[in-house]
Amino acid sequence: MPSTSPQSLVSPGSATQRDPVPMLDLTRQYRSIKDEVQAAIERVLTTQHFIGGPELDGFECESANYLGVSASVGCGSGTDALWLALAAAGVGAEACVITTPFSFFATVSSIVRCGATPILADIDPATLNLDPEATETALKRGRSYQVRAAMPVHLYGQCANMDRFDRIVEQYGASLIEDAAQAFGAKWRDKKAGALGKAAAFSFYPTKNLSACGDGGCVTTNDEELAAHVRRLRNHGSRQRYYHEEIGWNSRLDAMQAAVLRVKLKHIDEWNQARRMLACRYHGLFIGSGLVQAGAQPVSAQAPIALLATMPEAYHIYHQYVVRAFRRDELRSFLTQQGIGTEIYYPVPLHLQQCFAYLGYKAGDLPESERASKEVLALPIFPELREDEQQRVVAAIAEFYSR
Repeated sequence: MPSTSPQSLVSPGSATQRDPVPMLDLTRQYRSIKDEVQAAIERVLTTQHFIGGPELDGFECESANYLGVSASVGCGSGTDALWLALAAAGVGAEACVITTPFSFFATVSSIVRCGATPILADIDPATLNLDPEATETALKRGRSYQVRAAMPVHLYGQCANMDRFDRIVEQYGASLIEDAAQAFGAKWRDKKAGALGKAAAFSFYPTKNLSACGDGGCVTTNDEELAAHVRRLRNHGSRQRYYHEEIGWNSRLDAMQAAVLRVKLKHIDEWNQARRMLACRYHGLFIGSGLVQAGAQPVSAQAPIALLATMPEAYHIYHQYVVRAFRRDELRSFLTQQGIGTEIYYPVPLHLQQCFAYLGYKAGDLPESERASKEVLALPIFPELREDEQQRVVAAIAEFYSR
């Protein structure tokens, strides 16, 4: 039971219990950069140069400089970015790629799209990122000679343990491909996500920290040959119009999206820092509420909320603020009734998805991923979220558990 009453979490003059709290409100961000965005769009409309051109070149150069890599190659989506990174790194038929089952569908589907076989290892229950020890165990079980790549996901905006994964890929002679879809601006030690492996994939889907006005993505690398390969693959396997060296794809980042991303890139550090401050405030509110007990695992009636761990080497940019929750589904229904937005990332781990049944996994094979899927709940977080709205969220959660 919480030690603090729900009412005490909401300060005088703050949002009332009936005020909705959205999971995400992009209109608030747009109001702050409206003039910049409209000017960028007008540049594209004036030139009528919609595919490639100076806006794409500018974004690729500016994002590469920001991330500390030699090349950033824009493409049509984060999903395509994963496939492009893997394919350009030489992953194909007969290969295996080891990754996490606790991620968005595209993490594993991109491996299958390459003709390769996914090997799934369980997650660290503290961070929910791919567990290096589970990865090594899976590799030792067999088929390690076929493993061409390891693809950890920087889940919710926190980098996986890249020190350990560097050692693993070196030992097994594999490539390290980052699924950095949720981690633009995150860091591991002094390097940004996107500069930590052979290649990385980012998504600019509208919900991401750095977001386009539609779909978009990019592949980053310090390998110029790999970057050139990605450029061919995104353009039908062609470097010269109407001459095709291989079977590629139509996956180009259009100029309109690139222009918008150039505007938002200027603000990403400020927005990520705001997310970090919001996460710190959530931490304080939850600890003060009595809903959390230090080190309490698993969640229970006595400690119904568990906060995820942040590794000291990681600069977490909180694409999502996720907690573990006792009676998660009931809590979510209650919050919905209170007008508070939430989401579940992810309700079914990938090894239990029907389309991947052929891989041979069954319930109980990856228990930490399966437990997380029953407990995780993402709470509202975006740079413009107000303090009174956060208080409202935690007060409502405290109210649910006090009943």
